[in-house]
Amino acid sequence: MMELLSLIGRTEELFREDLAGNEARLLDLVASHSFLVIGGAGTIGQAVAKEIFKRDPKRLHVVDISENNLVELVRDIRSSLGYIKGDFQTFALDAGSLEFGAYLKQQAPFDYIFNLSALKHVRSEKDPFTLMRMIDVNILNAERLLEYAAANKCRKYFCVSTDKAANPVNMMGASKRIMELFLMRASESIPVSTARFANVAFSDGSLLHGFNQRMIKRQPLSAPNDVKRYFVTPDESGELCVLSGLLGDNRDIFFPKLSDELHQVTFSEIAAKYLENLGYAPVVCASEEEARGRVVELGRRKQWPCFFFGSDTTGEKDFEEFYTENEQLDWAKFKNIGVIKNEAVYDGDKLKGFLKGIAERKASGAWTKQNVLELFQDLMPNFYHEEKGKSLDQKM
Repeated sequence: MMELLSLIGRTEELFREDLAGNEARLLDLVASHSFLVIGGAGTIGQAVAKEIFKRDPKRLHVVDISENNLVELVRDIRSSLGYIKGDFQTFALDAGSLEFGAYLKQQAPFDYIFNLSALKHVRSEKDPFTLMRMIDVNILNAERLLEYAAANKCRKYFCVSTDKAANPVNMMGASKRIMELFLMRASESIPVSTARFANVAFSDGSLLHGFNQRMIKRQPLSAPNDVKRYFVTPDESGELCVLSGLLGDNRDIFFPKLSDELHQVTFSEIAAKYLENLGYAPVVCASEEEARGRVVELGRRKQWPCFFFGSDTTGEKDFEEFYTENEQLDWAKFKNIGVIKNEAVYDGDKLKGFLKGIAERKASGAWTKQNVLELFQDLMPNFYHEEKGKSLDQKM
């Protein structure tokens, strides 16, 4: 943990005091209730599942589309935490599938639902097909689970959001902002909460996780040198979600407070620290081609080629923010967590219109990124989206 913290410029875990001050309450809530974790085999989902498991729940079921990651979750839990008296099971299911619906019908209702499933990459908007799947996962599946939670009178529904939902500039962030609007609508019939947080360091598919893959495969590192981001650890991502899901009031959005500990760093700075921790000196190359060609030569000298570049792809935000100037904030409830206090503000007719528009585009069998974007902008008139004609898939 200390090595990971040092890579992102920190020495202390963010939520240690908030967890310690609420541990007795967390233990009581978990031990006396049942939990369903959707998307529980991703980095955040695994962290949430482990936070719940270690507090001995009555029932913990984890659902994810990734069979392999579920196997690793079970091996990880058995090897680190062991066993519980309650019912712990995993299910390799797509949360939007017929099989998942049948599974829900055969289960006793859950007290808490944690929905961690998401398409989280900005690059998911690069084509209209992946974009539509992002809408399915981030919005439509979340809405169907909300309906299930309300019908079964669950104690709380938690769905993960993102810092990119605050004043979004890409369709991934906008999809999560739309999800938040559906949460607000559902909050009138069931308690809900969510969390916005920063990049999760070394999460599956992230650029930092890619650093590990590049070194295993003996390939150069590549990263933007002008994009600054906040980072939390995988453990911290799970802690924030569990704190919001169990202790948050209806409609609360939790986020990490900015402090001397949590500050922005560039990906290129982390790349350099990462290499130094492995005993390599970073060597900045002028092009991708040069970097690819110098791996063997530099590796022999305990150096490693890096290509750092200015960001010029669609959807990259210049800075990160967890809340907007129009949101009401509670800074006092927790030491290192801020809370956005929401009223149930939403336009029901526009939400219905959005669902209708998506259904129509799907039924046509052909849609474009532009006519999906129009639905986003009808629901969020202030959503500004700049198309630069380049995606991250065009980078090394």
